[in-house]
Amino acid sequence: MVVLVLWIIEGAVGLTLFLSWLRHARGRGTRNVVTHLVMMLAGLAFWVWFVASGALLPAWTAFAIITVGIGFGDAMLLGRARRFSPEATTLGKGYAAAISASFRGKLPGRVVFHAWFSAAVYFTCLGVCIGATVAAV
Repeated sequence: MVVLVLWIIEGAVGLTLFLSWLRHARGRGTRNVVTHLVMMLAGLAFWVWFVASGALLPAWTAFAIITVGIGFGDAMLLGRARRFSPEATTLGKGYAAAISASFRGKLPGRVVFHAWFSAAVYFTCLGVCIGATVAAV
């Protein structure tokens, strides 16, 4: 249930970002945004199935889906960070630029919250999947 609450908080902030994107982006990054959104919604649906049924397959499926979906979110974050640090041409430098930009206030607060809070959802989801699997053995 904790993961579901965290996911809903993350999703609510993500929804505000999506609505802002619809108003201002004029189609930039459509593939990443839509793929990220669809995968997160699919992962949420599988997580709700897990919460309702207790079955392990939907839990691990949700985790697999968000693992891929977060990659699309990261691509958007790295794209934003590279605007502030054009020299961030590798993945490592891109993440360093994103972290630096978030601490220096270069990114909007909602973006920073969404990016950092996603780790709470992701790792709590992983922990519950592992715990449920161990309990089932």
